[in-house]
Amino acid sequence: MAEALKKEKNIYTYSDYALWPDEERWEIIHGEAYSMAPGASDIHQDTSGELYLEFGNYLRGKICRVYHPPFDVILAEEGETFETASNIVQPDITVICDKNKITKKGCFGAPDLIIEILSPSSARRDTKDKRRLYQKFGVKEYWIADPVHKKVDVYRLGEDGKYKFPDIYAGDDKIKVGIFNNELEIDLAVIFPDHK
Repeated sequence: MAEALKKEKNIYTYSDYALWPDEERWEIIHGEAYSMAPGASDIHQDTSGELYLEFGNYLRGKICRVYHPPFDVILAEEGETFETASNIVQPDITVICDKNKITKKGCFGAPDLIIEILSPSSARRDTKDKRRLYQKFGVKEYWIADPVHKKVDVYRLGEDGKYKFPDIYAGDDKIKVGIFNNELEIDLAVIFPDHK
């Protein structure tokens, strides 16, 4: 589908995206459509599930909310509306603390924290394209979880609006979540259990 669509149009927006079949998963970055992998591996699902549980349990009864796919994050460039937005992503984990950004269609605006879990088909996009995208739109924390090597790179937005070099966590490290004033610690021994 992507190749046929690309031949017809140079830039895709949310209006196009909303018409595509629900059973197909797509992201649009700077107007370019990317097909997402049809199914995640067991290690990807385990990592996603553990992260979701950790954040979900901590956030129960609090203002912030945690979401997992399929959940759209719409990042509109200046002058773009919801319908004309040319950046639509579905992060593995999304944390939003501003309820005004949450709509029936997803999140409109930058979440507070995004986690992407690496897979062979998405590694370049997650480490380069999305990192730049999330920095540009002001996502305060961006985590890249690598379940194969059992490590997490954590990018935190500086006062200058740029991500610094990532803090790298591995082994039995615990990550203090900055957007919660370090009240929540994520234990990597729980996130990356031994796989058979």
